[in-house]
Amino acid sequence: MFESNLDLFFGIFIIIVIVIAIYLSFNWLLGTVQKRLLLNAKTKKEKSNVKIFFQVSRYILISLIAVFAVLSYTGSFAGIGLTAGLLSAALGWALQRPITGIAAWLMVVIKRPFEIGDRVVIGGIKGDILEITLTHIHIGEIGGTIASEESSKREILIPNAKLFEENIINYTREDELILDQVKFTVTFESDINTAQSIAKESAKEVIKEYLEEIENPYTRIRFQASGIDIHTRYYITASKREEVSSEITQKIFEKAGKLEEVEFAYPHTEVLLRQKQTAKNN
Repeated sequence: MFESNLDLFFGIFIIIVIVIAIYLSFNWLLGTVQKRLLLNAKTKKEKSNVKIFFQVSRYILISLIAVFAVLSYTGSFAGIGLTAGLLSAALGWALQRPITGIAAWLMVVIKRPFEIGDRVVIGGIKGDILEITLTHIHIGEIGGTIASEESSKREILIPNAKLFEENIINYTREDELILDQVKFTVTFESDINTAQSIAKESAKEVIKEYLEEIENPYTRIRFQASGIDIHTRYYITASKREEVSSEITQKIFEKAGKLEEVEFAYPHTEVLLRQKQTAKNN
């Protein structure tokens, strides 16, 4: 009896050692190959594909090792089927939410609604995709602590199951560039053509490094109660949106401040006093 138990424990120990050795060896190999491929990847999409491929490979590796361990212990495929059946029944009832998350992960891997590095909005949470795991999406938040689109340095974990319930907005699915604008208002007495020229020139100076691959800045104007809105619109990478709009605003302010024909409008009240002369009766 004692010898039988000893042989059983020794057999289990050997299986555990072999499983750990196999996992560590293949994990090291996958990690080495992944690093080499990431060094050669040039675009965000290529890097995302590499990371997701090796993430899937690790999950497959773990599954195969689990099958190997069960087969080694039971000695037959029937044992694997029985074990898998019992585990599936138990886990299916207790882990409905995580299983939904795994289904969402499969949807992300197959449909690719976003890549690692994309800027997205998921259920009101805005940020850059840092990592896609089996259970969670890791997002580097933008805004959050301020009314802006600059990084807050906070990381948010969104359960994958939420992807089936929330709208997903991807800033950069088709292109790295998004449309942005800087708006200012001038008085009705201002020279509208000069104001539009200042706006377009200021934008060109700031985004000149992108002008070979994107359209030139353009303007749109609109009447307001206290003046005319000048909308300067241009395409820029999502990550530089705040920086670029700030620089364009400063240049417009400096250029317009030197000209008399362009005057900024702002809400204010003027009181006009009129003197009424009355004729005196002689």
